[in-house]
Formats: sequence, C-alpha cells, structure tokens
Amino acid sequence: MSAEDTYEGGLRKVARVILLDPQERILLLHGHEPDDPADDWWFTPGGGVEGAETREEAALRELAEETGITDVELGPVLWRRMCSFPFAGRRWDQDEWYYLARTTDTRQVVPVAAGLTELERRSVAGARWWTCGELARAHETVYPTRLAELLRTLLDEGPPARPVDLDTEIV
Repeated sequence: MSAEDTYEGGLRKVARVILLDPQERILLLHGHEPDDPADDWWFTPGGGVEGAETREEAALRELAEETGITDVELGPVLWRRMCSFPFAGRRWDQDEWYYLARTTDTRQVVPVAAGLTELERRSVAGARWWTCGELARAHETVYPTRLAELLRTLLDEGPPARPVDLDTEIV
C-alpha cells in the first residue's frame, strides 16, 4: 500500500513533474473522482514523498510509476505551491514542488496499471501531450489553475533563477 492509499491528513510533501518533450509539449494525466468520472480534471504527474526519499527521487519514482517514462533529465524546481482540495472522500493538504523534466520518450502514454496505487487505478483515466496553445484554449479544468500561463512564461524565458512561490489554491 502506498502513501496515497494511507494518507490520513496533515501537510503532505509532494513532488510534481513538468515533463516536456522535444516539441515543448507537456504531459498531463486525466483524473477524476473515483466514484464520479464526470468530475474530472488534468494534472501533472507526481505524488507524495515516501519514507526518507528526496523530492527529486519522489518526482522520478512517481513519473515512472504513473507513466512508465524513465528516460528523463530532471531539472530544477520551477514552482512551489500550497494547495488543499477534496478527493476520494477526504481533504488533501499539500506542499507541492514542481520540477522541470525533459524526455525524448514521446510515445502515447497509457498510465501503467502495475505502477498505480489502488486509488490511482480508480481515478486516473489517461494521459495526453499538450502544446502550450492547446492548454491555453482548453475548457477542461487543469491544475495548477494557471498552468497555461506558467508554461508560456517557462517556454519564453526559461526556468526561473529560483523557485517561484505560486498562490495557494484551495478547492
């Protein structure tokens, strides 16, 4: 059983990945409430830090578990945010760090069932590579909510000199 399945509250340390391919597309996962597939959103790969692992180790582990992609060059922390949201019948309070990563593995990603937790198997519906323009025009819910704007700044200006603290998001 993983940290996702045993989370009981408190501030959860999370590592997320802004994974870009050579065409500057970003990989997002498609999630939904376990018992309500119509309540859906797109989000970056990542998850909770387990045991004594570093956030960098958690970012790479979560990416491999959720997507099967392991050929990755992990870069700096781009953004940090605090967030709180309801999911699967409980409230999740998270301290999230977003790492830049690049890959040449641009296959059509199907979330790897063997690497997903039981809760993730019930709530992750797929994955997709998005261009910045597609993301800016999307009518779907995307987290973090300013991702299209943040990605445009990243692509135009490169990574920030130090991590940017994003506004707290409470859903």
